[in-house]
Amino acid sequence: MTTTQPRTEPDQAPGAEPHGETLALPVTAEAPAAVGRAGHGPHGYSAQKDAHLKRLRRIEGQIRGLQRMVDEDVYCIDVLTQVSAGTKALQSFALSLLEEHLRHCVALAAEEGGAELDAKVAEATAAIARLLRS
Repeated sequence: MTTTQPRTEPDQAPGAEPHGETLALPVTAEAPAAVGRAGHGPHGYSAQKDAHLKRLRRIEGQIRGLQRMVDEDVYCIDVLTQVSAGTKALQSFALSLLEEHLRHCVALAAEEGGAELDAKVAEATAAIARLLRS
């Protein structure tokens, strides 16, 4: 079951534009944030959580910049250039997350072997296929 939980940004720096909205992030009952799906402990990205959040905030800023560009009627090619930059940033983030998943979650499953390994490999393969389609 997936639900959403509102997330608000920390206070902005002086002079920074306020966000003015709340983002909804999925929260799943099957996979709480601190424990892996098979109960192995933190997710592979947990050690880099602060760096990932900083990176995602930077990407969020790029997207907000796109909104401002459209609002200000900026030339289409300039907007498309920024769309490309945001897309590349998200793809790069996804690849680093995938690498951490392989190094942590799949590696743990490899130690267990059997059905757990098969499930993790199938899950990673499906994630890679989704990334390739995007």
